[in-house]
Amino acid sequence: MTSSTSPGLARFNTSADSDALAALHEVCASSAWGSKLLAQRPYATADDLLRAGDAATAELTAEDLAEAMAGHPPIGRPKPGDPTSAREQSGMAGASEDLKAEMLELNLAYQERFGHVFLICATGRTGEQMRDAARERIGNTPEQERETVRTELGRINRIRLTRLVERLEEESA
Repeated sequence: MTSSTSPGLARFNTSADSDALAALHEVCASSAWGSKLLAQRPYATADDLLRAGDAATAELTAEDLAEAMAGHPPIGRPKPGDPTSAREQSGMAGASEDLKAEMLELNLAYQERFGHVFLICATGRTGEQMRDAARERIGNTPEQERETVRTELGRINRIRLTRLVERLEEESA
């Protein structure tokens, strides 16, 4: 991200509240997270936007985290027609059928243990790395896992906020 106000960030800052909130909801499904970022506009720099996103993620309640996680499909099963989840989970696209089957089993076991989808910042990770993380994390306590999920959500939100500003930059060109 740049340290000065880019055309994409300027467009985000000046867009109608409803449009900005809809864009933020695509980044993170937590309404509390989106409302916090919306309330702090305008942002002087993209880094300021990222820091605000980090702070809002850190402040999410257990209910807010659950709402945010509900917006994420299971690893290995991106939402049909959703280029964002397909891109983020591309490490599973070329995975063997055995790996995909194992990931499905791990997703189900994880969801049964913790009551929510296995959330990981999948961008840049291979299917094997995601499987290994699921295997490791299924042994976490619920408290440990909630904080791990918060960290992973923060990483995802940063990537998506960066892409949002870049997309608005392209659209304003």
